[in-house]
Amino acid sequence: MTTFRRLLCAALAALSLLPGLAAAEPSAIYLVRHGEKLAGPDPELSPRGQERARHVAAILHRAGITAIFSTKTLRTQQTAAPLARRTGLNVQLYDALAPLALVEKVRGLSGAVVVVGHSNTLPELVKLFGGAPGTEIADDEFDRLYQLLPEADGKVRTILLGTP
Repeated sequence: MTTFRRLLCAALAALSLLPGLAAAEPSAIYLVRHGEKLAGPDPELSPRGQERARHVAAILHRAGITAIFSTKTLRTQQTAAPLARRTGLNVQLYDALAPLALVEKVRGLSGAVVVVGHSNTLPELVKLFGGAPGTEIADDEFDRLYQLLPEADGKVRTILLGTP
């Protein structure tokens, strides 16, 4: 077999693997802002924020979640904690200042993924994942929950849900 023919066979074999690689994409990505917080430099969730975190867990615990990501702040980790307990998953921390690293990591996963972030970081993450963030998230808005669903044509459908 000639070298050209070997290269051609190798290239065709590699192309046949691409559909399998696409299957590694998450089936859904959920992005949620942390719950209501107390005051301070790295505040914890308020009682209302803790209640909201439990609601997020109740909404998503049967969604086939395979990974949960949170920034390093207490409020985002506390928002993710009830879902982590219900699913038995560990919360993985990500750097809010390195959104592309998070997007790359999430895109290599399968199943549904949850990302807990902040009002000033979620819109950019939604865009980086291919979704439509909608209006700006106000400082006093804590109920926004995005569901991003990849479609067969490569586009991402954005569904805006709310949390009680």
